[in-house]
Amino acid sequence: MEYLFAARRGRVLSVLATTIAAIAVVVPISAKKSASDTHAEGQIVATGTMGTHRSGHTATPLRNGDVLITGGMVRNGEFVADTELYEPTTGKFSPAGRMASPRVGHTATLLPDGRVLIVGGAARPYKDVAQAEIYDPATKRFVATGSLITARSDAEAVLLPSGEVLIAGGSAGADSHRLASAELYDPATGKFRTTGSMSLPRVSFTICPLRNGRILVTGGSVAGRYPNAQLTASAETYDPVTGKFTPAGSMRIQRQKHAAVLLGDGRVLILGGSDNRDWRGKMDSAEIYDPAAEAFADAGRMSAARFKLTNATVRLPDGKVLIAGGAGHAEIFDPAWLRFDVVAGPEMDGRYFSTATLLKGGRVLLAGGYGENVEPSSNVAWIYVPIVNSVLTQTTATTWARKSP
Repeated sequence: MEYLFAARRGRVLSVLATTIAAIAVVVPISAKKSASDTHAEGQIVATGTMGTHRSGHTATPLRNGDVLITGGMVRNGEFVADTELYEPTTGKFSPAGRMASPRVGHTATLLPDGRVLIVGGAARPYKDVAQAEIYDPATKRFVATGSLITARSDAEAVLLPSGEVLIAGGSAGADSHRLASAELYDPATGKFRTTGSMSLPRVSFTICPLRNGRILVTGGSVAGRYPNAQLTASAETYDPVTGKFTPAGSMRIQRQKHAAVLLGDGRVLILGGSDNRDWRGKMDSAEIYDPAAEAFADAGRMSAARFKLTNATVRLPDGKVLIAGGAGHAEIFDPAWLRFDVVAGPEMDGRYFSTATLLKGGRVLLAGGYGENVEPSSNVAWIYVPIVNSVLTQTTATTWARKSP
């Protein structure tokens, strides 16, 4: 079970007494810069507040533009079944019903028909969920579907070209042993079936679809716990045609709790993570995977070391990548120049296990997560507002700020 609050080793968890004030003005952020001293285009502004404090949740864009937020945890041992919808036109969150079970460390995948598949996760510490659910935006209800062959949490899931969903890895049982196995969900039958297994059991790894239809898997923890966790730098790809995983080289360094983003040219950007020292081993390095060469190359350094950001990175419509989790500020990666630039905006207090979801028009919803020494999780949300016609107007920023309660 990887979704547990953990402060910096040797320091005590504290309770957050107040939330960050919502502001609309641009606030310069002091951060170590490796590429330039300039700010990226766009800025972060406040939006509505979630009804529930959450981290380790999911945030899925629906066809109508709304975002479905599911599950997560408020604090250690307090996992939630409630869900909510974010409506970009109003900047507000509203209740969206309850899942059959609390879940944290689960997956949510948008299916070709517009429904959302909810799989796995933990209902309480070390109690994994096998029963999957489907959210139907037409009825605004959750209904049961098939059950995983192996109940698991902290797995990764991805939609395949066939319309099926691949669920791989994760952990299971009271001892949270790592899994190498993978399963396929068929929306037509509502059932799961086995497929090939990864070469290694993995948790805290990444999964990323490639343009050739294969699925790239990178890094993760293969055994043990802090401070004796065993990590891997290895990568492999899953072929949906053969149902098999095959080696795909190795990253330059071992990573866990990192992020992977498909770039516009078909390469994959790998960001941050940590070594087996966890908080003390956070990384600011990045690398890029080239599927043609099956090789990884250095991609520079971010402005801050980040981990626990797997679901908080987004490729923007212009091909750049917004990195919004694992640190108190956001930044943007420009693949043309291999450059990272800080995004202007207020301090966002850590954003560990938060989410970033691309909205229509290139805006991005940033929701939840927790800070370095904070319990409970946050219920605060923000919007990344991009440059429009090379100018971000104060009117645009002020409009979004006014939608914050």
